[in-house]
Amino acid sequence: MMSFYFIDDDKNICNILKLIINERGLGVCCGSANNAAEALEDLPSAKPDIVIVDLLMPEMDGISFVKQARKIVPDASYIMLSQVSSKDMIASAYEAGIEFFIQKPINSVEVEAVIKKVSDGLSMKRMVRKMQNIFMEDTSPATVTVPDNSEQIENSLRTILTRIGIIGDIGSKDIISIVKYLVDHQDNADSLTVSDLCSRFCDTPKSMEQRIRRTAFNGLVNLAHLGLEDYSNEIFVDYSSTLYNFEQVRKEMDFIRGKTDKHGNVRIKQFLNALASYCQ
Repeated sequence: MMSFYFIDDDKNICNILKLIINERGLGVCCGSANNAAEALEDLPSAKPDIVIVDLLMPEMDGISFVKQARKIVPDASYIMLSQVSSKDMIASAYEAGIEFFIQKPINSVEVEAVIKKVSDGLSMKRMVRKMQNIFMEDTSPATVTVPDNSEQIENSLRTILTRIGIIGDIGSKDIISIVKYLVDHQDNADSLTVSDLCSRFCDTPKSMEQRIRRTAFNGLVNLAHLGLEDYSNEIFVDYSSTLYNFEQVRKEMDFIRGKTDKHGNVRIKQFLNALASYCQ
């Protein structure tokens, strides 16, 4: 169950959020504050999973708060309350680490929907991290037994690849093959490079790896375009910081805008591991 911490200079807002979360069984409330300075003192002991903070507060605004808070509780997710519609300010908030906005005045249906989305994303990140740790650990002689659910895995992968617009790319079939292998061989997959993995399926592993890289990069580009159109786009929020590194997605967005001449990069092994985690 997720734990929540609230920061808003209006006590009524904090009380409303507590009421919504308690009544709808969304988690537990581990603390609240009416200003950013007080909240920064509380965070080390509260250790919340999700922090909901107002954008416009006296002395320290929500964006400045999040930049400092992430140093204290880097694994937490941050939601921002705001009446502001400025794209530049919203972009600054996302760059600071905000994962979603809730518009004021507060609507309980929107609060529940956003919290569920952020909770699911946080659970996904933790699963990815756990899977990466498993790959990094020395394995015992005993092998990991994985149930035969190949069809279910492939369906899950096709859904994700469709959502990020690359199911029709030639490399999507290669990605599905590699990810299914990763799911079935959790005990030794981390020791294999992408090239090693490709060599298990193809006599020309370099060509297969290139197809995968092109396809994964196309997904990055698609997400960047979605983010430019709408930072709160569900697909953008779901995958920009799990399948990809969010900073690289932002870099690609800047390239599309013409602010830089460098594309964002894709970490292929992270991309494949994240897909494998989605299939667990």
